[in-house]
Amino acid sequence: MSSCQLPVASRQLPVILFASRQPPAASREGRPAASGESRAIISDSVTPEDYAKARRLLLRRDPALAALIRKHGECGLAKAQRADHFSALVRAITGQQLSTKAASTIFARLVALMPDGVTPAALSVLTDEQLRGVGMSRQKITYFRDLCEKALSGVVPLGSIESLTDDEVIAALTKVKGIGRWSAEMFLMFRLHRPDVLPVDDLGIVNAVKNVYRLRKRPTADRIRKIGEAWRPYRSVASWYLWRSLDNE
Repeated sequence: MSSCQLPVASRQLPVILFASRQPPAASREGRPAASGESRAIISDSVTPEDYAKARRLLLRRDPALAALIRKHGECGLAKAQRADHFSALVRAITGQQLSTKAASTIFARLVALMPDGVTPAALSVLTDEQLRGVGMSRQKITYFRDLCEKALSGVVPLGSIESLTDDEVIAALTKVKGIGRWSAEMFLMFRLHRPDVLPVDDLGIVNAVKNVYRLRKRPTADRIRKIGEAWRPYRSVASWYLWRSLDNE
């Protein structure tokens, strides 16, 4: 999967930290954080056993979601990995407005410029000409410069980010140009394995909730939050199954 691409017709799983499929169409980058959203527990990475426990809980609590769980089996969030936090964010920025294939090709070219690893120091010394040469737009170069500056200065504390609450992670990441709330939520779910994230502004989630719960209209963010109360503290897992429900549409 890819990163935080902007509207296309989303039917697939978002993957800020995967390497194949495309994310949902409607990342709402630049939106202000919704009050009360992602008020998380600080959590170690969720284990495969925890995901299995989440499935059992969701099967009991929500009959509509239970049908999806039985259909799609094991939750794929357990397999979401990336080498490190910084490269995940670089990959997210690289993938904006691009197809999965194009994003993967350009990211591979970028990585080749940093043989000792994708780090803030290594990326910051690359020239604009080098970055344009691998396919980066002027806007993305600006985003990379800002990400490097904030990572090196500690404004975005990547070394200790796992100790932050979900809201604190979102607040830190959205200080970077080009990283909005949606990207931060995907980072929480797919990189930090936070169990209780519900991206209510994601178009894939909106459409899936409308279909699965047979609603006449697209649900509002508040309606999704209300439905999602039954999924706590595993709203990330519920979201994964909702995305999967769109795979064959």
